[in-house]
Amino acid sequence: MNSKLLFYSAAAAALAAGAAAVSSCKKAAANAQKPLNIVYIMTDDHTAQMMSCYDTRFAHTPNLDRIAADGVRFTESYVANSLSGPSRACMLTGKHSHANGFTDNTTCVFDGDQPTFPKYLQKAGYQTAIFGKWHLESLPQGFDRWEIVPGQGDYYNPDFIVESGDTVQVHGYLTDLITNKSLNWLENERDKDKPFCLLIHHKAIHRNWLADTAHLRLFEDRTFELPDNFFDDYQGREAAAAQEMSIFKDMDLIYDLKMDRSDKDSPLKARYHSYIDRMDSEQRAKWDAFYEPIIKDFYAQNLSGKELAQWKYQRYMRDYLKVVKSLDDNVGRVLDYLEEKGLLDNTLVVYTSDQGFYMGEHGWFDKRFMYQESFHTPLIMRLPKGMDRRGDITEMVQNIDYAPTFLEIAGVEIPADIQGVSLLPLLKGDKPENWRDALYYHYHEYPAEHAVKRHYGVSDGHHKLIHFYNDIDQWELYDLDKDPSEMNNIYGQPGTESITADMRKKLKDLQEQYDDPIRFSYPL
Repeated sequence: MNSKLLFYSAAAAALAAGAAAVSSCKKAAANAQKPLNIVYIMTDDHTAQMMSCYDTRFAHTPNLDRIAADGVRFTESYVANSLSGPSRACMLTGKHSHANGFTDNTTCVFDGDQPTFPKYLQKAGYQTAIFGKWHLESLPQGFDRWEIVPGQGDYYNPDFIVESGDTVQVHGYLTDLITNKSLNWLENERDKDKPFCLLIHHKAIHRNWLADTAHLRLFEDRTFELPDNFFDDYQGREAAAAQEMSIFKDMDLIYDLKMDRSDKDSPLKARYHSYIDRMDSEQRAKWDAFYEPIIKDFYAQNLSGKELAQWKYQRYMRDYLKVVKSLDDNVGRVLDYLEEKGLLDNTLVVYTSDQGFYMGEHGWFDKRFMYQESFHTPLIMRLPKGMDRRGDITEMVQNIDYAPTFLEIAGVEIPADIQGVSLLPLLKGDKPENWRDALYYHYHEYPAEHAVKRHYGVSDGHHKLIHFYNDIDQWELYDLDKDPSEMNNIYGQPGTESITADMRKKLKDLQEQYDDPIRFSYPL
């Protein structure tokens, strides 16, 4: 080849390489500017004690641990109202219960016309979808695609309310089905040129802990150590003594623990059969084959007193863990899909629960109280590229913070009436100097199931002040550093005057900040 041809060939090659480099840079810039996707996985009643990234005594949750290992674990994560529907309303709106209007599960219907973070994301060009538990009495708004279970939903062969308003029964185990629908939307239904926000909301690990038949025999060889305060006598804590969530007294032998026999009855036996009668013949045969020997052995023992209480605790722990197993497996399916499709680097994956739960602490199951086990909720996030924080985040956060976080991540201006604060600075590794130093809590549902009195309170991580009100007028103060199990109410004790005054001021300030009208009924 002559010199001219060599010259032109080299020049053409250089131009082509330059064009390719420019194209590559443009693509890189476009990718860098591409809005982040959000996958928000929320369970019901899953407590941090039963996640191995928080506590290794009981559970092994390798897929949840993957989220924490590739991102962050919030150690001081809390809810504003420890109850399913209200917690979900706080999450959607970024506002406390009194501000969003959904204060309790017994009297409220969520006003779907009010602003929510999915609506704001839609306006910003996001596709939004929710599959699973809704539990807000009204139908979802702000979602391009949704299918929800009525009320609490059923573990076996559940009904789904679809967008037409019809109710359709689907065969299978609910945790699997919610994941199936979520992955199908990701793969086959969404516009893949647009960013998305997907809410995967599970019924698990809600009472009455019906395990997948594939997992019935798991954990049967394990014996769990009782919490130190399992036989709590509630001395000095009138509201705690009045509750009806005792494993010994209130956990139903048939509904909760499956000890069903034709000659035995219980207050919740009919409700139990409404769940298990949904099983097909194959599912029911596996169920009966597992439980019949346990039922026979239980009634032959004729247990009572502390022996019965401890037996109930062991069955409760085993059933709960079996439901956790299905949940963790399905979280793994979601993570595997995102990885396989190359979505992980551009997707924030959030896992949390609508509140914490009692696993025998104080002798209880359920939630509702502002005590640590139900006030605290797990929160882990797998972070996309560009968010550098890893490990533990120790700042105090609350579920009203999720909405503003998602909005800021999407580049949407946070409305002034949102009461939560964005967690994005924490996810980027910043240490904001003016971060909150206390959290406000308000539980409204009484009289109702479990008989937990209405109360509000404040916690600064070192002390907690609670006021039980309505048909009771009792104050409780706890030194969380010295008494993390909240066994010793020090309110009114000599030497606590300055602590009490400080906590009452923090409580008053937060009630004014969040404009809770309760402050007019019980001025501080």
